[in-house]
Amino acid sequence: MKFDTIIIGGGLSGLTCGIKLVEKGQKCLIVSSGQSALHFSSGSFDLLNHLDGKPVIEPLQAVAALADSKPQHPYAKIGVTNFGILTQEAKALLQRTGVATVGNATCNHYRITPLGELKPTWLSVPDCAISPNGNTLPWKKVSIFNIAGFLDFHPTFISEEFQKMGTLSEVYTIDIPELESLRRNPSELRATNISQLFENDAAFASLAEILKQGRNHSDIIIIPACLGLNDNSIVKLNTLVGCQVYMIPTFPPSIVGIRSQQRMVTYFRSQGGYYMLGDAVNNIDRETNGMYRINTNNHGDISFTARNIVLATGSFFSKGLVASRQQIFEPIAYLDVDAADKRQDWYSENFFDDQAYQYFGVRTDANFRVSKQGNIQHRFYAAGAVLSGFNALREGCGSGVSLLTALHIADQIVKNDPS
Repeated sequence: MKFDTIIIGGGLSGLTCGIKLVEKGQKCLIVSSGQSALHFSSGSFDLLNHLDGKPVIEPLQAVAALADSKPQHPYAKIGVTNFGILTQEAKALLQRTGVATVGNATCNHYRITPLGELKPTWLSVPDCAISPNGNTLPWKKVSIFNIAGFLDFHPTFISEEFQKMGTLSEVYTIDIPELESLRRNPSELRATNISQLFENDAAFASLAEILKQGRNHSDIIIIPACLGLNDNSIVKLNTLVGCQVYMIPTFPPSIVGIRSQQRMVTYFRSQGGYYMLGDAVNNIDRETNGMYRINTNNHGDISFTARNIVLATGSFFSKGLVASRQQIFEPIAYLDVDAADKRQDWYSENFFDDQAYQYFGVRTDANFRVSKQGNIQHRFYAAGAVLSGFNALREGCGSGVSLLTALHIADQIVKNDPS
């Protein structure tokens, strides 16, 4: 089959690029080998949380300093002016796919972690609990509920952290007969299974009644992110309980992350995009006519061709980069990688140090065209976590890099392709 663009990787970056391209009229294929890192998402999208070890409050102002000090950072390649434009576009794109968010690039807000701490972030889904600042919470008293036997949520830790910030909290347990079937096997008592259970009308009604009875004059109710995989459960709960119900992310799997990916995939397909899940690309070859040809595990000798290739396979976690004992390499097209030659230079023995390997990734030019054997590849791009030059964990910029580089690349493709 022939496409305008083939994207390898179906996570946040690949989907964002694909959605923009199909909206512009391109015939686009996304090949995804498995579930993406969105399944581990906190429900928030980070843009820039730290720079040179210092907290960032206003990302739009801080990005100029970042571009000056780190010219190889993806944000520096995007450009300061374009950075601001693309942050607005990213939020609007998520909204069109059904992933509503609150927040903006002018000022970070704070998400509540599974342990009750406050961490800065850019965008959050509206049913997750957030705070406008990093020192206090906007409520005087909250009721925190956990599912009986659910081990991926720790209300006691959360309550203790809230207490430090001046917010009183009471902890309650949700226990209904329908949960018994899940508790028989601890591996089944996960966020996704609980969410599916509460899609049952009777179970959902019981949940709403328990929350209503346990509110006890609290400003809000907090529950683990175990609802809303396939519907708008939180909106229904707000009405039934008569109180604002917020979720706090649990340890993975992430309901809000899975929901975000599902909605983006659905939207991409609704716009005419092709999404192949559970298939892996074996090779990327350049033909004499300038087209790229790929073959995948599931399709054998059947090839797919396109004018443009976008590599959005992620970093080490998603096997977009692979480390052997001798080298770090990109395993599909064997592209040039920015990485230290000696293994002892990949890391520091102090776990909490800035680790060199976290900056490793595929080498690109200013428009994210990849390099192979020292040569920039025409119409072959890399986006998101597979890129070099940034530290997603230390800088708090992983989602932002994925979204903004994907949009920037889509712009280049649309500009260069014939109408």
